[in-house]
Amino acid sequence: MGRRLAGALGTLLGASALLFAGSQMVPGDAASASLGAGATTAEVARVRAEYGLDRPLVQQYLEWAGRAVRGDLGRSLYDRRPVLDVVVTPFLDTGLLVGLTVLATVLLAVALGLLTGMRPGSRTDRLLSGAAVAIVSVPQFVTAVLLVLLLGTGLRLLPAVSLVPFGGTPLDRPEILVLPVLSLTLFSASWASRIVRAAVLDADAAPYVEAARLAGLPERRVILRHLLPATVAPCVQAFAWLIAALFGGTAVVERVFGYPGLSETLVGAVQHHDTPVLEGVGLLLAMVTVTCLTLADVLAAVATPKLRSAS
Repeated sequence: MGRRLAGALGTLLGASALLFAGSQMVPGDAASASLGAGATTAEVARVRAEYGLDRPLVQQYLEWAGRAVRGDLGRSLYDRRPVLDVVVTPFLDTGLLVGLTVLATVLLAVALGLLTGMRPGSRTDRLLSGAAVAIVSVPQFVTAVLLVLLLGTGLRLLPAVSLVPFGGTPLDRPEILVLPVLSLTLFSASWASRIVRAAVLDADAAPYVEAARLAGLPERRVILRHLLPATVAPCVQAFAWLIAALFGGTAVVERVFGYPGLSETLVGAVQHHDTPVLEGVGLLLAMVTVTCLTLADVLAAVATPKLRSAS
């Protein structure tokens, strides 16, 4: 456990250094962007000194990393608010979208994976597997646009744009979540169901599963007590990757539906050359990714006797 935590912290440290270096390569000058086109050279120099932008990059990184460890991500260069205040609401809104998508994906992927994995080669397997491959092959923004045209502007069953009430949250209008979640779930569940199917195929061929059937146990008990536990290790790691990918990959869908998540914050930060916000969002996403993958490794080790003994 200690080795995994040390590895996770080292990975996060390396990611933060790459993130800081990458944010410095954004074209433009943050100080000039925050003051506007009419700013004088003296005013730009004053802002650069105020925010420490005139210091060496290594010193800037060390100071930023030291504050980040204490929970201080700095202040936005555009509106002078603390970065946490700028990103917390969009982060929670994106987290809501990801959470609903993951819940729907797990339920669908496990059901479809069992249905196809326990009947390999059947008509059901060929039909569902073909549909899953077709859906994964279509870019997500195309799927999102098609859903808007069909269910939004066409049948008018759901809002085509995810407009949140002023001062409210997406939960104040739950219907605006349906199309973004459906768009993300179609891709995620199709991809994850293939992982579950492969895990079910391997587990179903295990001797102890066959022995349980020969012993006369009901099929439901064989699935719940013997087959499903054997799929936990590969599936939990796949779902961990999925959560991390969704947090970083919802931008396209959020832009299509006008959903007020992290994508809007990132686009605004790039437009205004607001490097503290870029670094803050990137660090939060890196923390989510490292946490998900570390927890997946721990759960896989707990669920697998060989890995548990090795650790």
